Order: sequence, then structure tokens, then C-alpha cells
Amino acid sequence: MTLIAPHITAFLQQRLPVERRASVNTCDSYAYAFKLLFTYASRRLKVPPSQLHLEQLDPDLIVGFLNYLETERHNGPSSRNTRLAAIKSFMHFMEYRAPTALEHIRRVLAVPSKKADARLVKHLTIEEMQCILDAPVPNRRDGVRDRAMLHLCFAAGLRVSELVGLRLDNVQLGPHPSVLVHGKGRRERCLPLWRETTSALRAWMAVRGQAPFPELFLNARGEPMSRAGFEYILRKHARTAASRCPSLNNRRVSPHLLRHTCALRILEATQDLRKVSLWLGHAHMQTTEIYTRADPSVKLEALEAVTPPTLRSGRFKATDALIASLTPSTVMQRRRHQT
Repeated sequence: MTLIAPHITAFLQQRLPVERRASVNTCDSYAYAFKLLFTYASRRLKVPPSQLHLEQLDPDLIVGFLNYLETERHNGPSSRNTRLAAIKSFMHFMEYRAPTALEHIRRVLAVPSKKADARLVKHLTIEEMQCILDAPVPNRRDGVRDRAMLHLCFAAGLRVSELVGLRLDNVQLGPHPSVLVHGKGRRERCLPLWRETTSALRAWMAVRGQAPFPELFLNARGEPMSRAGFEYILRKHARTAASRCPSLNNRRVSPHLLRHTCALRILEATQDLRKVSLWLGHAHMQTTEIYTRADPSVKLEALEAVTPPTLRSGRFKATDALIASLTPSTVMQRRRHQT
């Protein structure tokens, strides 16, 4: 039997951050996945989490855990598959650390992912986005900061982790304003800034003041802005904007919704999916293709470029007594006779 505690510690502290150079967000996500798994396994097997063995995490328990995520925690297929990916990554790590458990590991690796619905990406209209950008009142320090964060998040199509992780030296406000973004997978991208975004950033940096932290955006305590902090700020200004734009009342406005809105604006302006992919920092073009399903202009171009087949005119003639009795005129006549 292979005690799992020392191996999961090595996986989270050595394998992910050092050997794989995974981001802090990835490490945190994997750690949380195993926290949920070990809590579930401990409750089901009546064993303390620190005393769990690798062989106890069999396919039946893993499938039961995944079902628990969906039924009791109400996670969607995407979150379910993310937790399963963390488990499989750990099992690959264990292949050379516990060769005697290879057959068990392969059975766990055979647990399939769940297919998720490919829904259209949600986005905001130009009017809705403008109302949110105008919501912060720039006569206070926090209003100046919030306006700069909202403008930059939308204009650059940033993930929330990319936004709160920006440092002062990542922003260039010289002759050609730009921002250096450290994205997922340790991929960097340099994006130009609109004049309005540059003005909002200049206003914030003028009132930011000196702080012992290199991060660009600070909270009310003068500490680096957190993910939860920006999500709260966005929800607050979305509620304010809803008073002028009623369509926002039924919308759940998240940082990723601003990213989707930016992507669709770029696609509409350029009609070039490759430019959208570069702007968002996607590793694969397949990820960017979701925006072609949401952008109706792409389908309209195809519709206009194709000549539709001619439709032969004619009327349907019933050739059977039953079919003839089911025509609307016959049914109406029968009702009149009955009345």
C-alpha cells in the first residue's frame, strides 16, 4: 500500500511549480481539487485524509467523487472535468514513483471526461459596456482606480488574474502606450492601449501614490488588489449601470464577460480570428473559434456569398381522404356544421 500524503506534497510543491512551472492559479486550483477529493474519500472510507492510500482511490471512488461534485456541489461538466484533469495529472506523476501500482493508475486514467454543451459565449452590447465603464465616479481615489481597471480589463481582454497581477513596470505610457501581459502557460503578450484607456491609467497613477508593492492596482488598504476584490467592484458598478441600462438587471456581469465582449468587438472590427487569438493570448486557435459561433456577422457574410436554390412554386394537394379531412378549411367547415 502506498501512503498518498508524501506524494501529493511532492506533486504540489515540486512537480507543479518547479518542474512544470505551473502558475500560482494552477497550483491553487489543483490543491483545491485534492482538498475536495480527500475530504470526500475520508468521509466515504472512514479514514483520516493523512492516512489515505493510493490504492484506495480506485475508479469507483473517483467516479463517485465526480458525481458528488455535480449532484451535491452543483458543479457543471467543465468544473467536473477540471477536477478530473488534476487527478489524472497526479496519477501520471505517480507512474514512475509507484511502479507497483501501474495497473491501478491506468484504470484511474481510463475514467472518461464528461462532454459539455457547446453554448454560445455571452457578451455585452456596446451600450451595456459603455454604461458600466461610465459607472465609476472619478472625483474620488477609488473611482479613478475603478475606472482605470474597468477600461483596461475590457480594452485588453484580460483575465482577472492577468489584471490583478499587472505591475507598474508592465505599463508603458510613453509615445506608444502599451501593456505587457503575463498570461496563462507563462505566455507574454504586448498590447497597445486606446487613448481613453491611457488617460484612465494616467489619472490612476497620478493618485496611486507610493506603496511597498509593485502591483499596479491597490485596494483600500493599500495592498495588491485580489480577484475577489475586483469581482466585487465590477458587480457594484454593474448594479449602478443597471439604473441607466435596464437590460443589465438580468445579467450576471463577470470579468470574463468583459473579456468575451472585447473579443467579439475585435472580431467584428477585423474579421480576422487570428488577431483575436493573439489579442486574447490563446494557445490554440480552436479556443478562439467559439467567437465565430456568437458573431452573426460571420454567418451573414456566408449567407450573402451563397446563391440559394430556387423554390418551385405550387400548392399541396391531398390525395387521400384522411389527409384531405385534416386541411384547415375542411376542419373549420366541419365545426360550423356542428354548431
